[in-house]
Amino acid sequence: MAVTLPYIHDFLDRHGRRRYYFRRRGFKQVALKGEPGSVEFLASYQIAIAGEKPAKTSKSEGERSMGALIAQYYLSGEWRALKPSTQKGHRGVLEAFRNKAGTLDVASLKPVHLNAIFHSMAGTPAQASNLRKRLRTVLDLGEGLGWIEAGKNPAALSRRVKYKTKGFAPWTDDDIAAYEAKWPPGSRERLALYLLLYTGQRRSDVVDMGRQHIADGRISVAQHKIGKRLQIKLHPALQAEIDLAPPGLSLLVTQYGLPFSPAGFTSWFVERAKAAGIDGKGPHGLRKAAGRRLAEVGCAANVIAAVLGHSSLAMVELYTRATDQVGLADRGIDSLDQTKNKSGKLSRGKWQTSIKSLILLKKKSAWQSLGESNPSLQIENLAS
Repeated sequence: MAVTLPYIHDFLDRHGRRRYYFRRRGFKQVALKGEPGSVEFLASYQIAIAGEKPAKTSKSEGERSMGALIAQYYLSGEWRALKPSTQKGHRGVLEAFRNKAGTLDVASLKPVHLNAIFHSMAGTPAQASNLRKRLRTVLDLGEGLGWIEAGKNPAALSRRVKYKTKGFAPWTDDDIAAYEAKWPPGSRERLALYLLLYTGQRRSDVVDMGRQHIADGRISVAQHKIGKRLQIKLHPALQAEIDLAPPGLSLLVTQYGLPFSPAGFTSWFVERAKAAGIDGKGPHGLRKAAGRRLAEVGCAANVIAAVLGHSSLAMVELYTRATDQVGLADRGIDSLDQTKNKSGKLSRGKWQTSIKSLILLKKKSAWQSLGESNPSLQIENLAS
C-alpha cells in the first residue's frame, strides 16, 4: 500500500537529478537524503517533520566531535577496565559509527538525530540496539567532560530499539544423546561435550581449562567475560573423561597438540556436532542445556547462578526457558499434596521458611524483579 508523506517537494536540478525537500510553513526547508522509500530518506523526513535541525557536521573531526569523543573514550579508565575481547567487539561498533558520523558536533546531537540513525538500521535491530548501548556509554563520558549538558545524554533519551531474539539454540537431551552415540568415551569430542555440559561455562573458559585447575574434586574457573571466580564440583561423567584424556596440562587441544582459541574451538565443535546430525547448535547451547537440567532437577535460582556464574535472576531465567514445564508443573502440584497435614489443610511452615530465605536472598543481591515470571515473587504472592 502506497503512503503519501506531506510537505515534500521535488524538482530536477541542472544535472537532471531529482531532488527532494521538506517544505512546511513555520519550519526550516530541509533537503531529504536518499531515494523516496529508502530508510535514509525516511530518517531525514523524521528529523524534518519533528522540527529539528540536522546535527552540525564538518569536513573533519573537530575538537568536540563524535570522533574526538570516541577517541577520548578509548583513553578512559572505563574502557581500559574492559577485557580485550570486549574491547574488540565494542571498538568494531564504534569505529563503524565513527566512519559515518565522526564529524557530528556532540553538543548539537539530539535524541531525534539518533532515532533517525537507529531507524535507518531497521533491517538489523540487534545491531541498532547494540549501537545505542555503546553510544550511551560514550556520551556519558561527554556529559562528564562537560561537552553535553547534565542529564541531556541524547542516547539515553533516544527511543529504545526493541527486537526479539531467542539467542543461541539450546541443546535438547535428544541432541546430547545423538552426540554421545557418535563420539565414544575417550575421544576429544566426548570430553569437549562434558566440559561444556557439566561445568556450564562459556567456550572462552572451557578452552583454558587444564589439570592444574583441578583440586579436591573441583575445577577452578576464572570467567573471562566478567572476571568471576568459580569452584565447580566435577561430575563423575566428566571426571571419567578427564581420566581418559591424554596427559598434559591443557584438557582440550587441537590435532597439533596446541590449546584451542575460542573461535577455533567453536568451528571445530560445530563440525563435530554436524557429524552427529546436530545442525545450528554450538558450545553456548550446552551452557543453556546445563541451566535447563539444573532447573529440571529442582535446583533453586541461586544454585543455578552459582554453577553458571550469573549475577542476576534475569540471566538465570533466560538460560532456563527451555525447562520441562510439564514435569516441573507436575512436581509442583505433587509438592502441594505432600504438604497437607493430618487435618487435610495445607501446611505452610516449609513454605514460609523458603519464602523468608528467598526474600533475604533478594535483599542481599542485585537481582531485579521480573514480575510474574520471577519464581521468588510468585512464592511471595502465595504467602500474602
